[in-house]
Amino acid sequence: MTLFESLLLLLLAAIVLLQVARHLSLPYPSMLALAGVGVALLPGAPDFPIDPRTALPLFIAPALMDAAFDFPVTTARRFWIPLVIFALGGVLITALLVAWVGWAFAGLPIAAALVLGAIVAPPDAAAATAILSGMAIPRATDAILRGESLFNDAAALLLFSAALTAQMSGGLTAAQVGGFALAAPGGVLFGMVAAWLMPYMSRLVTGALDSNLLQFVNTFLVWIIAEHLHVSPVLAVVALAMTLASRTARPTSPRMRVQSYAVWNVVVFVLNVLAFLLMGLQARRIIGDMSGEHLRHALAFTGLVIAIVVVVRLVVALGFNRAVAWYRRRSGREEPATWRQATLAGWCGMRGLVTLATAFILPADFPQRDTVVLAAFGVVLATLVVQGLTLAPMIRLLGLDHRAVTERELVAVRRGLARAALHRLEDEASEEGARLAALFRIEVDALDEPPRGDAHQRHCALSLAAIAAQRAELERCRLEFQLSDDDYNFLLEQLDWRELTVLPPEATRIGTA
Repeated sequence: MTLFESLLLLLLAAIVLLQVARHLSLPYPSMLALAGVGVALLPGAPDFPIDPRTALPLFIAPALMDAAFDFPVTTARRFWIPLVIFALGGVLITALLVAWVGWAFAGLPIAAALVLGAIVAPPDAAAATAILSGMAIPRATDAILRGESLFNDAAALLLFSAALTAQMSGGLTAAQVGGFALAAPGGVLFGMVAAWLMPYMSRLVTGALDSNLLQFVNTFLVWIIAEHLHVSPVLAVVALAMTLASRTARPTSPRMRVQSYAVWNVVVFVLNVLAFLLMGLQARRIIGDMSGEHLRHALAFTGLVIAIVVVVRLVVALGFNRAVAWYRRRSGREEPATWRQATLAGWCGMRGLVTLATAFILPADFPQRDTVVLAAFGVVLATLVVQGLTLAPMIRLLGLDHRAVTERELVAVRRGLARAALHRLEDEASEEGARLAALFRIEVDALDEPPRGDAHQRHCALSLAAIAAQRAELERCRLEFQLSDDDYNFLLEQLDWRELTVLPPEATRIGTA
């Protein structure tokens, strides 16, 4: 079986698993990773090695770009303290405790143990975004979890690089320490400069598809150039995305924005599907050369590392939450988040491709490399599968299912948008203004409390019937060769846009699983 045929079969299996995950309301990353392990253990299963130098920019850079573009700078400023605690403090505490366990129980040298700690410390941006996208939790908790996943990779990768350099070369020179210290601010600065230059490049590209291609090329280029400049590629991409988003808050081309959103949604989703499948498929490669007593000791050590990773995050989340709550109560102010939200944040610490890829980067002569790689794989699998699959029940158990609240908030905003349009049309005395205002009054009536949606439902039903008649007429014109294929597709797209405006909101969302 060729590589292409094997990959095609895996994607077909992924599609089936996505339907199962959707039907059971389970996060698809957990299902795909678990299925990948199952496939890897089958006799004759194809081997799909991960090249870490390619996997990180290919799978992580687009996920970071997509997530960071949707994370406003104002939100980062609002939650900067918890973001620093989770993205920096949580990573460092986890790395240090895992390093101590690696030194005390596995006999790793201090620098090598710290490498292991840095590998397993950061929760994954792609995993967090993919799993949280199908859930409705408190806005503050959601923002902190998504924001944390944008920055913790940078802290962990810098610590990983420094510890690995110290282990392989016997120490760090002053120049190397200075380079690592400048990597984070250098990455941010480089990303901001790239974001300033990118609009000038975009002006040279006119087509929407060409612009989409340029966006992906620029994302990969920023990551790769940042690596060659020895600055943080993670922070470079995050700074690029957040700077671009702040500069394009009012897009000049709605067409470009809609198409870009759809393209990025699909590409990032496909890359996530492949990444989570590939992570599971590494099971045979990791344990294939281990057997007997060595494997049992390595598995016991892996279990200990998993326990440390999970418990430390819960302790950090609850400890920070209770400390803030005590301070706010002492100041006579309301608590910003409950212990239930902190518990959820502590449990939502899924590791992913960054952890596995950095483990595979380790040189062949790294001390106890097979044990370290197995520990990294165990942490990824345990957090993705166990925490991922139990996340939805935990949200319900903690009373943090905010789907009803989110729906009410969405209705309130939509009502405000419709009333803003009515306010703008108040002084319009023309017949066209009156007709347009009547449509917005129908929408406001449908969104009022209690709703008065009879007229809105009739309007939507009649609109859909009229669009169906237009589609039939368009098909007749095509069959009778009254227009070209390009013109037919253009008019068909116009009818699609018109239909989307009268469909219910749940029918117009682009979902994953």
